[in-house]
Amino acid sequence: MTAVPLAGVRVLLGVSGGIAACKAADLVRRLRDAGAEVRVVLTPNAARFVTPLTFQALSGQPVRSDLWDESAEAGMGHIELARWADEMLIAPASADLIARLAHGLADDLLTTLCLATEAPLRIAPAMNRQMWAHPATRANLATLRERGVAVIGPASGAQACGETGEGRLQEPLDIVSALIAARAPRVLAGLRVVVSAGPTFEDIDPVRFVGNRSSGRMGFAVAVAAAEAGADVTLVAGPVALPTPAGVRRIDVRNALQMREAVLAAADGADIYVGAAAVADFRPREVAPQKRKKRGAGDTLEISLVQNPDILAEVAALPVRPFTVGFAAETEDLETHARAKLERKRLDLLAANRVGEGLGFEQTDNELLLLWPGGGREALPRADKRVLARMLVARIAALRAARGE
Repeated sequence: MTAVPLAGVRVLLGVSGGIAACKAADLVRRLRDAGAEVRVVLTPNAARFVTPLTFQALSGQPVRSDLWDESAEAGMGHIELARWADEMLIAPASADLIARLAHGLADDLLTTLCLATEAPLRIAPAMNRQMWAHPATRANLATLRERGVAVIGPASGAQACGETGEGRLQEPLDIVSALIAARAPRVLAGLRVVVSAGPTFEDIDPVRFVGNRSSGRMGFAVAVAAAEAGADVTLVAGPVALPTPAGVRRIDVRNALQMREAVLAAADGADIYVGAAAVADFRPREVAPQKRKKRGAGDTLEISLVQNPDILAEVAALPVRPFTVGFAAETEDLETHARAKLERKRLDLLAANRVGEGLGFEQTDNELLLLWPGGGREALPRADKRVLARMLVARIAALRAARGE
């Protein structure tokens, strides 16, 4: 899969009025990072929140907002713009805009384009939670869905009005992922995929624990990429501060024993397992029921550790096992150690990366070395973890196809 999954795709981005219009600026950047060519159309109310100049600077294209732009309309500019688009995306889509679309109005440039284009239309709603729950909004959305309009989100959380609930604009990366998923080959369609991600925390007492620096970003990115490829995804997540990816089933755990139980249950009948979690190798033999106290200067503390179960090896050894993918984080001799782990645990694929200062943990980007039995090897250059995850999923699909699965 290309590192720029929207390469050459022409996205016509409509922005309607609302405080969430501020996020649309980041959305333009994310779309361009994914390879898309973006042109922006603002409603008059959207221009009250973010200026056309902002979007022009980010998109590198002139911004349109007026149906009565004489210079553009001299050549039927709105029709040309409607024909130009491969994708029509409105983010944010306000309650008012959704109502006008549902009733087929064409009283400004954006709604006119929606009627004039043959491109698929996708909307990402954003509004107050009461407006989102109102029967009129629900009926308007039902009408649009019946006409084939795809609805992205909304998310739930704190809103600018001070309330909390559904109605937040989906995060720009999630909107881009939804667009990628809609256009991407469904190479994992109909398959069940289990992904483990993040660290495990092994408690010493009610206050302290043994853990590691895993952020969970790589595993979450793999879950997103698998969902984009059409899979039914279950994500078993250690203690991380990451939102649940859209369309992914999430199970939260804290320690290795809990992760083992959740993974083995989910892996029963699964087609693919990707063990991206950084599971602690050891845990305290005993967990103190109360906080351990210092007894004075020079006091020492000894903790007896016992080995945790090897979840990855257990999944690979199941009588009816899924296609099993492991991760290896190494500080030295990357390929030697990774190849040994691949063979020792009888994995179908292993993704190895260096960790250390500025590498691997707690970073938004990474680089991976993919290894598989028979001497197979593919080096993925340093890139955003979401990009690497898509490339990893593409390799998983290719290996399974080569085996006739």
